[in-house]
Amino acid sequence: MLQNSANPLPRQVADAYVDALIALDPITGTHMGIAESARFLPDFSPDGQEALAALARTTLDRLTEAERRPGGDSDAERRCARLLRERLTAELAVHEAQESLRAISNLHSPAHSIRQVFTLMPTGTPEEWAAIAARLRVVRDSLDGYRASLAEGLDRKLYAGPRQVSTFIGQLGEWIGEGGGWFAEFAAQGPETLRGELDEAAADATAAVAELRDWLRDVYQPAVEGSPEVVGRERYARWSRYWNGTDLDLDEAYAYGWSEYHRIHAEMRAEAEKILPGATPWEALSHLDTHGEAIEGVEETRVWLQSLMDEAIEALDGTHFELADRVKRVESMIAPPGSAAAPYYTQPSVDFSRPGRTWLPTMGETRFPVYDLVSTWYHEGVPGHHLQLAQWTHVADQLSRYQATIGMVSANAEGWALYAERLMDELGFLTDAERRLGYLDAQMMRSLRVIVDIGMHLELEIPDHSPFHPGERWTPELAREFFGMHSGRPADFVDSELVRYLGMPGQAIGYKLGERAWLTGREAAREAHGDAFDAKAWHMAALSQGSLGLDDLVAELSAL
Repeated sequence: MLQNSANPLPRQVADAYVDALIALDPITGTHMGIAESARFLPDFSPDGQEALAALARTTLDRLTEAERRPGGDSDAERRCARLLRERLTAELAVHEAQESLRAISNLHSPAHSIRQVFTLMPTGTPEEWAAIAARLRVVRDSLDGYRASLAEGLDRKLYAGPRQVSTFIGQLGEWIGEGGGWFAEFAAQGPETLRGELDEAAADATAAVAELRDWLRDVYQPAVEGSPEVVGRERYARWSRYWNGTDLDLDEAYAYGWSEYHRIHAEMRAEAEKILPGATPWEALSHLDTHGEAIEGVEETRVWLQSLMDEAIEALDGTHFELADRVKRVESMIAPPGSAAAPYYTQPSVDFSRPGRTWLPTMGETRFPVYDLVSTWYHEGVPGHHLQLAQWTHVADQLSRYQATIGMVSANAEGWALYAERLMDELGFLTDAERRLGYLDAQMMRSLRVIVDIGMHLELEIPDHSPFHPGERWTPELAREFFGMHSGRPADFVDSELVRYLGMPGQAIGYKLGERAWLTGREAAREAHGDAFDAKAWHMAALSQGSLGLDDLVAELSAL
């Protein structure tokens, strides 16, 4: 590590950055499985954000020196250095634009990170529950720092969009609940020997959430009423670099989204005809909501999703992947109430004591159509997020901890997961018309994301070949209508998705654009190797590279 080396190389600089970051951001520490982080939470105030930026600047200076040293230009060091430089530079650009002063989202905010981290903490011993109680006691301080950043944003007229704010206020209300709230329910699982301490700490955490909710409702929301919800080309380009690890040609990406829309729409019509002759794809999906295969019960659905992942591992290991035993362990979970509508995945701890986990938000439902689950769990679980992120963790000692964990580029990971859905279709796992239409619906959703995310934030014109409002310019209202017309998902999911795109500009496009990068890299490698191309070997080599931005992903995949 850097502090023990007079002449660190880039990977040592990267891992020293991880150690320093964990000290400032204990939530990251818990994600990685660092026990010492368990009693603390980050400082989300303006001063805390500036401390993170100062660490990034210092690390970039140290990285420049490390790259000049003998051995600093080897392939392993070069890959790590390129990732570290690109990530820290992108993060600093976001910081210097003061985006943390208006960080409100229905999915990705300091408040969401604070709540989610408790779901990742070990709960097997009284000592671990004592750490949870200690962390509950500092929820107030961490939320106060977050509120201070938002208040400074108000002073500087840096506003979050009204739709994001109202949705977030509603989520906080769900967390507070009526019978003690989410934190109280979580703490109630602890041992009786700590009952008083846990209940008191949980009540204080809930009170802090209520105070944040009330301030947002009474102070913040009136101040931002009528403010713009779209970010414009300059802010969008900055966020696109952050999420995708490249400076995209946004107009080309928008056109690509439309080309995929038309291609997938044609395939969907063919599958819909098999299910309900004469119906549109979304009429067929609506039919499946009530007449198709479904799982009844929340716990029954969790168990079914676990079996789906277990079956995928058994079928794929040794044929299309070569998986270590600890990578084969993945757990299906139910997301806590008040989550956004989209399922998600959490990476294993660095020692695999906490496995990778998939999370299903139920949105109050107890019946779940299978067509909407299968492809999604190939994405979130196996062979999607879990195989990639667990493999990174498995080979972290050959990379750096930075490349295997916090250096993740969203478009790389989401692109792999969407590629994984397509791979399962290619391998014949989606021959059933219901499940294949569900897969195509998921693919269509990712194409729609490219269209509406870029379209509404840049206020682009809807092209003449569009079946929807050609010649008009995108607005959030048109985006909501278009998305709803082309989705088999319920209205609350569509609403949640729109708020997500407004609050996280540039993130949602990474699925489809990342998938394109993975497919391009695979085809280039296949052409280079000809008949000697080994898909299993290519998959494992690709999954063992660690994180790469889209700047580098195609080139590295092509060379495997």
